[in-house]
Amino acid sequence: MDANPTLDQLQVFLAVAETGSFSAAARALNRAQSVVSYTISNLEAQLEVPLFERNGARQPKLTDAGNAMLTDARRIVADLQVMRARAKSIKQGLEAELSLAISVMVPSESVVTALRGFRERFPTVALSLNVGELGMVMDTVASGKADIGIGGAILKQDDSVIAEKIGHSFMLPVAAADHPLGRIERPLTLADVREEVQLVVTDASGLTKGRDFNVLSYKTWRVSDIATKHQLIKGGLGWGGLPAALVRKDIMKGRLVALKLDAYEQGEYPIYALRRASNPPGPAASWIVDTFRKRLSACPSHADFTAMLELEAGKGLPAAAE
Repeated sequence: MDANPTLDQLQVFLAVAETGSFSAAARALNRAQSVVSYTISNLEAQLEVPLFERNGARQPKLTDAGNAMLTDARRIVADLQVMRARAKSIKQGLEAELSLAISVMVPSESVVTALRGFRERFPTVALSLNVGELGMVMDTVASGKADIGIGGAILKQDDSVIAEKIGHSFMLPVAAADHPLGRIERPLTLADVREEVQLVVTDASGLTKGRDFNVLSYKTWRVSDIATKHQLIKGGLGWGGLPAALVRKDIMKGRLVALKLDAYEQGEYPIYALRRASNPPGPAASWIVDTFRKRLSACPSHADFTAMLELEAGKGLPAAAE
């Protein structure tokens, strides 16, 4: 007789594989460990292949067959989520409320324009907005606290979250015009920045715990948000990376200097629209994603942004240290 594993068996199998143990899977599923072990044994009997190597080891290890079946199980569970989402979308009308999580890397002008249009088009839909740093966007979407996320930090594999690229952004190292680094009229080296205070944002989501990005100085001040970091840098209290869209006007007006620092990674990175696979977008959510896509896909590249600053510098406005 052909094997006919149940959805519950596949979900238990995925839980054990992803948590690394039967006990952890039992806690995650709120079941007894004996039930989890029994379910896996039944699934192995149906498939007629061992999924885990036990051999007295404290932690179960996937067999070759288990690794192969893991891919199939993920696809089947994901397909079912899509089916459920489609059914929900068919019967779904206009949302009563929409919860958004937006990264600080999204240009504020785009946010204001999109939300102004949203208010005019969907006046009856209540809006909840959460703006934050780094892993916050994915964290709030994955946990169900936000319906839609607009951000760029995909810091962990999560099959329950669908990510669609809708634009790009990049960070720019800057300092106040009267800061010691801002007064150096040549490309900067690591030795130039090592002893200067670098302002760094701490990720409240915990997804980047133990990981630092572009931290080059020995001295760091850690702050909770980009807005505070921006103000402290403008006040001459340190240097650091800020979203290019956020600092463009400050650079053009001479309040900040864009630092030419090759050691600072300034590559463009994608901005995604995120949602849970089990939560299909309604009319309002679909509209907001499309609106952000139209605006963010037109954002200048790093090369275009640099050329823009050089053009402004040619008009007599201070731009970057050379």
